[in-house]
Amino acid sequence: MLGFIARFWLRRKGLFVAGVSLTLAAIGFDLALPWASGQLIDTVTKGPSAIDAAWVAWAAFVGVYLGFSLIRNLAMRFWIPLAARNMEEMTNEGYARVQAFSSDWHADSFAGATVRKLTRAMWGYDSVTDAVTIWLAPSLIVLVGLSVMLLLRQPLAGAVALVVVAAYIAVNLVVTTAYVRPANLKSNALDSRIGGSLADAVTSNPTVKSFGAEARESARVAEVTAAWREAVMVTWHKFTNVWLGQNLLLVLLQGGLTAAMIQAWAKGTATPGDVAFAITAFMLMSGYLRNMGENIRMLQKGLDDTEDLAAWEGLAPQIADAPNAPAFKRGLGAIAFEDVTFRYKSAGAPLYDHFSLKIAPGERVALVGPTGSGKSTFVKLVQRLHDLQGGRIVIDGQDVAHVTQGSLRRAIAVVPQDPALFHRTLRDNIAYGRPDATEDEIVSAAKKARAHEFILRLPQGYETLVGERGVKLSGGERQRVAIARAFLTDAPILVLDEATSSLDVETEGQVQEAAEALMHGRTTIVIAHRLSTVRGADRILVFQNGRVVEEGRHGELKAAGGVYARLNAVSEGV
Repeated sequence: MLGFIARFWLRRKGLFVAGVSLTLAAIGFDLALPWASGQLIDTVTKGPSAIDAAWVAWAAFVGVYLGFSLIRNLAMRFWIPLAARNMEEMTNEGYARVQAFSSDWHADSFAGATVRKLTRAMWGYDSVTDAVTIWLAPSLIVLVGLSVMLLLRQPLAGAVALVVVAAYIAVNLVVTTAYVRPANLKSNALDSRIGGSLADAVTSNPTVKSFGAEARESARVAEVTAAWREAVMVTWHKFTNVWLGQNLLLVLLQGGLTAAMIQAWAKGTATPGDVAFAITAFMLMSGYLRNMGENIRMLQKGLDDTEDLAAWEGLAPQIADAPNAPAFKRGLGAIAFEDVTFRYKSAGAPLYDHFSLKIAPGERVALVGPTGSGKSTFVKLVQRLHDLQGGRIVIDGQDVAHVTQGSLRRAIAVVPQDPALFHRTLRDNIAYGRPDATEDEIVSAAKKARAHEFILRLPQGYETLVGERGVKLSGGERQRVAIARAFLTDAPILVLDEATSSLDVETEGQVQEAAEALMHGRTTIVIAHRLSTVRGADRILVFQNGRVVEEGRHGELKAAGGVYARLNAVSEGV
């Protein structure tokens, strides 16, 4: 993970080098502070006759600390933009990577947990960067430098300092990795579960309310937070235990240094300035050691927090564009399945086995059949939401696996059964497929979708926020917004996936009228359980277990007395 973060540092080498250089300069002033303190004490012990030299020593003592403060502050002015820009890019790139993952990956992941991991990784970067570049590396330089300076002045004091510093660092690294980290990873995982559970409950709030299940959902979330509480208490207790051990080592350093210096002073081998040097050095070392302990823990936690994002970087997109894949060139919308074999990863047998089918440009084709027969999968494969195990799908002479996914999907407008709108304005939602559309184009699309009238009745019109997933609108209004979006996209291929199945009769009529206008001149795939909506189709394909068992027009299939006739009888309540 440290290598993953270091790659971000090197993106802005100028800022990074400037920050490191100024930090090293500040460390030099910090190392000089015990020397300046010793010089001042040695000078003042000579008595009033050395007043001029004392003032010079005082100026050096104050100047050293002032220099440290100013240069350290200047260094931060390089670290701040480096961190802010890298955190921005890390979050943006992590989000883009998540967006590139397949529908299966998203189906297997809690949206709330994914969001939590992204935001936690951003702050994990900040923790690691601060720990390594601002605290740990400078601390190590100061601690070793002061120990060597003590060793040169008083070998025994220097030896004590080196031993305690080495023990302190070793204990922190070993204990944090082996003792604290497992508990921290567990509490992190439960933290992600909290995000996932909350998002699941909040986004499903209408269902929760419809079943009067608020108390039950609160109890379910409480179980997750209780598990997190137990785990995080273990983590925090372990951090506290480590902190106790660190302080005992600091007591050992304090006692050892002062004892060594008193003994040397008693023998006449140490001046008062040497004692002042040792005391000042201890004060500096104890501060840095405390920071080191805190920052080793911060480093480990930051690395743990970025672990998921680093793992995602190494995870190849499940559906990837071919190298140098061209953009899809829009045509008339001819679709061909050629000897297609497809199996879901959780299924034993293929759903489609050497399946072939052609849809002519501008043809209106209806897909009917029982649940699980392959209708929705057909549309997903046209959009290349899954890759095939065999064969190919060709649209307007182009293999969908050999063009960029984004350009392909922009050529296919989908109006689903339950359109999921963004919590943005109606204007933004209609223009989602064409964000550069003009106001006139947006209004024209809304009029064609029979949505303009109800939008104008809203207090803020096209500036109305629709709520998460469009909850402020009725089902029919959401459908008409989705149809307006499809009109504006002007894609050559249209998919209507149960677009009217959940609507009342009057609203269904309005939506069907808008859909009829949208289908004109486009290759249209209609998925329907209510067979009354597919009677005008040029061709009806009856799916069963991934195969087309019947095809024809409504009247022909009804008269044939086969699978379609039975489905139609059930649909009509016969």
